[in-house]
Amino acid sequence: MLKRKCKITFISHGETIHTQEQRISDSENYPPLTENGEEEIRRVCEIIKRRGVKSDKIYTSPAIRCIQSTEIIAKVFKQDFEVLDNLHIRKCGTLNGKTFKTVAKLYSDNFPTIANIDVEGCELLVDFNKRVYNVITNLVKESANMRLAIVTYPMVIQSIVAQILKVPPEDQFKILIKTGSLTQISFFEDWASLIFSDYRPV
Repeated sequence: MLKRKCKITFISHGETIHTQEQRISDSENYPPLTENGEEEIRRVCEIIKRRGVKSDKIYTSPAIRCIQSTEIIAKVFKQDFEVLDNLHIRKCGTLNGKTFKTVAKLYSDNFPTIANIDVEGCELLVDFNKRVYNVITNLVKESANMRLAIVTYPMVIQSIVAQILKVPPEDQFKILIKTGSLTQISFFEDWASLIFSDYRPV
């Protein structure tokens, strides 16, 4: 019989101005949620209530957009939350502030993926994936038989989905995770099962 160790519902933060502009940024203090981003999270809350999603503990990534989203979601679960400082966005170095369109022109040989771009101050994708995996697997070990909710960035969710499905880094950009969406994963002893991904209220 399969015995689940932990179930995690990953919630992508709501829309920001950088989402609208398709801009790369690793800033944690900016931008905040847009009005539409707040509405996305309110719709997520309705889905959480309708589907009866349970959580024993809530975590969030450190950026203001994640914390703002978590503050709304925490009211539904009637729980406090904890910030995971090491579950931050991938550091993008000199790509910071540039749009994906600009980066596509600068690094046309590497697009549509920026997986292998190595510029000053940029965290290599393999290192980012390793960091994300370590944070999540440590949480799973510490949270036996628990249900967790983690509010984080689309890229973090994309990373963990790619790793449990064994999608190579150069192809993980093909896993679409939108703002204001839910992804749920059940973790077992030596493997994990993707229950649903990029589920968005309509």
